[in-house]
Amino acid sequence: MDFTGKRVLIVGLGKTGEAAANFLLGRGARVTISEIKTVEELGSKVRFWREMGAAIETGGHSLKTFLGVDLIIPSPGAAFLPELKEAKKAGIKVISEIELAFHFLKGRIVGITGTNGKSTTATLAYKSLKEAGVKAYLAGNIGTPLISFVEKSRADHVYVTEISSFQLEHVDRFRAAISVFLNVSLNHLDWHASFDDYYSTKKKLVLSQGPDDIAILNQDDRLVWTLAKVTKAKVYAFSSRKEARRGCCLKGGWIVLRDESEEKVLRTSEVPLPGRHNLENVMAAALVSHCLGVSPRQLRSSVRSFSGLEHRLEKVLSFRRVDFINDSKATTVDATIKALQSFDKRIILILGGRDKGADFTQLRKPVREKVKKIILLGEAKEKIKNALRRTVPMEEASSLRQAVSLSFAAAAPGEMVLLAPACTSFDMFKNFEARGRAFKKEVRRLKGCLQENLR
Repeated sequence: MDFTGKRVLIVGLGKTGEAAANFLLGRGARVTISEIKTVEELGSKVRFWREMGAAIETGGHSLKTFLGVDLIIPSPGAAFLPELKEAKKAGIKVISEIELAFHFLKGRIVGITGTNGKSTTATLAYKSLKEAGVKAYLAGNIGTPLISFVEKSRADHVYVTEISSFQLEHVDRFRAAISVFLNVSLNHLDWHASFDDYYSTKKKLVLSQGPDDIAILNQDDRLVWTLAKVTKAKVYAFSSRKEARRGCCLKGGWIVLRDESEEKVLRTSEVPLPGRHNLENVMAAALVSHCLGVSPRQLRSSVRSFSGLEHRLEKVLSFRRVDFINDSKATTVDATIKALQSFDKRIILILGGRDKGADFTQLRKPVREKVKKIILLGEAKEKIKNALRRTVPMEEASSLRQAVSLSFAAAAPGEMVLLAPACTSFDMFKNFEARGRAFKKEVRRLKGCLQENLR
């Protein structure tokens, strides 16, 4: 690809947009950046990029701008703008940042996708590779944009890349040497036209592979496992319920690896993360490591010392024998179900936020089995209340502070308060991280106030 003099539009000036703009300006492209934020919101960024040689459109997206370029690269959050559809109709090429990077990057790409568990699996795979001496880098949604590695990339590098449906929407020739498809469930229907559209976008990661590539697939997920029959890649399975012929599975309290022979990786009791879904994440990461030459002994050490990620079943504290768990990353119904299934204690569940087109009735059975009371919060609380009526008692809260207070009041010693909202945070917070941090702050504030009252 020669970008000299080519008119390229970058949509969005976040981390991905800035990395793409920097790369393209360095290759002589005439870069325009379109950003929905205003000049005031962007601050010094506007001046910086103008001095770098880019033109900047702020305060919204103009169709005229989209139709006046040769190539468009949308940031992940802008992958489904109506202006992009119009540009494609007009014959303008639209590609994602990972597609751009693929054309220039040396080394191997490990692409990890799925509805839930991507960040945990990617981080653990990266950790185990790095600790085994592999020249590995964490990229994509959880790390550095893939395009940022191009200039210093080498043939012996491995890029463990978390990939969303937004990034896969606009790929053409992108191909991962190792793909991992963890699971698929209803998600992002606020963006995708249907579940079939969402799934079709996700499975591009596996279907683009060739016979020299490897696909690591969840044998327990029916839709994911159907890809084993149609992909050209060599397939490794992982399963927490069945015996994998080639891959990872559970056997006699162990995670075992089967390839040319059968090897024990580690006992399930040694996995420091709660929940069956995290056993699946560990198995998927183990297969990535195995395919890149990491021994079970080295992998065992990496898993044992892995403390998990913030906002993912993160224990905040215990007070008066009530545990507070922050799973703000549980932005889907499926993630909330997995969170509920991870604990044996009775749960006070904080649910709600901005709906993504979810079917909350899927929560009815696990709520009846696991939950003592639900505290409802955010824009989706009426929809959730209607979906879960006649299951368990529910109470509405107007703020996260009130939700924490009501939850603790409902919890008895030996029970737990779980933030697993099944919704995005955008009605009240910038992102799930901000929501998780606010939850932890309110939990600590509540503990401090109650302790102060006892003095």
